[in-house]
Amino acid sequence: MGKAIVIGAGIIGLSSAYYLQQSGWEVTVLEKGDLSDSASYGNAGMIVPSHFVPLAAPGMLEKGIKWMFDSKSPFYVRPSLNLNLVGWGLKFMKSANKEQADKAAVPLRDISLLSKDLYAGITAKIGDFGLTNNGILMLYKTDKVGDEELHIAEQARSLGLDAPSLTAADVQKLQPDLKVDVLGGVHYRCDAHLNPNQLLLLLKEYLQKAGVKIIKNTEVTKIIQDKGQITKLIAGEKEYTADHYVLAGGSWSPEIAKRAGFKIPLMPGKGYSFLIDDTKKNMHIAALLCEAKVSVTPMGNRIRFGGTMEIDAINGRINMNRVKGIVESIPRYFPDLQPEVPATKDIWFGFRPCSPDGLPYLGNSKSLKNLTVATGHGMMGVSLGPGTGKLVSELINGQTLSMDIKPFSPNRFL
Repeated sequence: MGKAIVIGAGIIGLSSAYYLQQSGWEVTVLEKGDLSDSASYGNAGMIVPSHFVPLAAPGMLEKGIKWMFDSKSPFYVRPSLNLNLVGWGLKFMKSANKEQADKAAVPLRDISLLSKDLYAGITAKIGDFGLTNNGILMLYKTDKVGDEELHIAEQARSLGLDAPSLTAADVQKLQPDLKVDVLGGVHYRCDAHLNPNQLLLLLKEYLQKAGVKIIKNTEVTKIIQDKGQITKLIAGEKEYTADHYVLAGGSWSPEIAKRAGFKIPLMPGKGYSFLIDDTKKNMHIAALLCEAKVSVTPMGNRIRFGGTMEIDAINGRINMNRVKGIVESIPRYFPDLQPEVPATKDIWFGFRPCSPDGLPYLGNSKSLKNLTVATGHGMMGVSLGPGTGKLVSELINGQTLSMDIKPFSPNRFL
C-alpha cells in the first residue's frame, strides 16, 4: 500500500492508524505530547448514538449567554479578542438553528452506530477495555428540561434508535443499589460505555506489536509541500516522508493546518473529570445528568464524573468553581453519592476539539491531495473514533465508504 503518517495519537489518530495498518499500510504516528494528556484519556467513555443533536443546537446561544454569568455553569465561552474565537463564534451563531441541527442528526447517528458496531471487533483484537452495552440514562429533575429530553427521545425513536422514556420509578428499578432523585429519564439502550484509559493503552500496545511506530514528544513544526501535495514533515528536528498523511491533532489541529497552508475553524473546549472509588459497585448504568450536563460512568471499581465545556485558548488553568459545580450536582440526582471536591492533583482536564457547527471534520483536503483530515469531534472522540478511523482508511484506499461523509467535509467553511 505504501507509507502513511498520522499526526496525533488520541483516539482518532490511533483508530486511523489501526484501520490503515489492517489494510496493509506501513504507519507512523507522530504525537506532540507523551500520550497521557489527550482529551481521549479523561473522556467519559460513552458511546452515544443518542448524541445526534450537535453542540450548535437551537437555544444554545440563549443558554450560553445566561451561563456566562455563572462560574459553575456547564458551558462557558471566555471573552477574548482572539480572532480565532471571534470567527468561530460567528460561525457558531450562524449554525445554531433548527435547520442545521436537523441536517446534522442523520450523519451523527450513522457515524456513532458505525463506531459502536466496530468496537466489538476491536475488543476481539486487542482485549477487554470494559465495553458495556447496557445503554445510558438521561436523567432530568425539572419539567422544562424533561419536556426537552422527551422531545429529543421522540426524535431519536423516529431515527430508529432504542430510547424508551422512563418514570422516576422506572429509573430507580434500573439503578436498584442507589437512591435516585429525579423527575424522569430516557434510557438510550442504543448507547454503551467503556474505560477509555484501558482502551488507549491496549490499542497502543496492539499497534506497536503490529509494527506501527508511535513516536511521542514529537511536534510537527514544518510541513513541506510541492505541486499540491505534502512532500515531507519536519518534527522533532527530523524529517519524515510518506505517501499519505492524516491530520488528527485534536485541539492542536488548527496550528498544524496553518503549517500546511489552510485553515480549520476549531476551538478547544476544556472539560474536567475525576474518579472516586466505588467499592460497592452500586452504579450499574452510565448516566448523564441533564440540567447539570454532568456525566457519571462506572469504570470497574470506580466511577468517573465529568463535565463542563469551557471554550478558551489552550491553557493549564484549573477553574475550581467548575469542578465544584460538577461535585455539587451529583447528590442532587444520586443522594447516596457524596463525593468531595478532589485535590488539584486528582483533577484531569483536557481540550475537546470543537467545530463551530458541532460536526467533525472528516475528508480529504481540498488543497493537498495526499492529506486526509480527521478532527473536530468535540466531546465525542471516543464515541466516534473507530468509525472515523475506518472511514479514513476507506478514503485513502479509494474504497466505497461505509457512510456518506459529505456533511463532515473539512472544506465546508472555506
